[in-house]
Amino acid sequence: MVTNLRDRTSKLVAEFCAGNDKAFSELYDLYAHVLYNYGTKLTSDQELVKDCIHDVFVKVYRKRHDFTINNFSSYLIISLKNRLLDEFRRQAFSSDNDIQDYASKRYTSDVENDFITDERLLLQNKQVEHLMTYLTRRQRQAITLYYLEERKYEEICNIMQMNYHSVRNLMHRGMLKLRQAAM
Repeated sequence: MVTNLRDRTSKLVAEFCAGNDKAFSELYDLYAHVLYNYGTKLTSDQELVKDCIHDVFVKVYRKRHDFTINNFSSYLIISLKNRLLDEFRRQAFSSDNDIQDYASKRYTSDVENDFITDERLLLQNKQVEHLMTYLTRRQRQAITLYYLEERKYEEICNIMQMNYHSVRNLMHRGMLKLRQAAM
């Protein structure tokens, strides 16, 4: 009987590499939400995150016969991060938005409620942005992985390509900054 996530993942990866497509489906179900949560911490474009997750799993499926990965979950997260970075670079050089997309926005008849809702969202966004400015990008990433994704320090080290003590120091400094900023 499989006792934990790591053992279950190892078993499913082995079955998948042996040709069991149902094992691949279970791997997808097991990790898609984790990848989605991680991806939405890197960008607010939910559709882009979904597309990149799909691309990562397609790549895994295509390479299943050559697949020799020790830590499948770390591999998926690193692959998603790299795929998103590729998309960010691509988007920096081109715009897919048509002028019609901007012109076709419809306005509701309840302008006052829309204004109040927009003001609330703007205030919340400013508060979050203000707190996040106190953290470096690496601190935000480490804190997200540890507290929201519930990753162990060893996994964070692999994902961020840092040693254990550096990750611990990064987390500690980030938490101190957040505490000071929230006061």
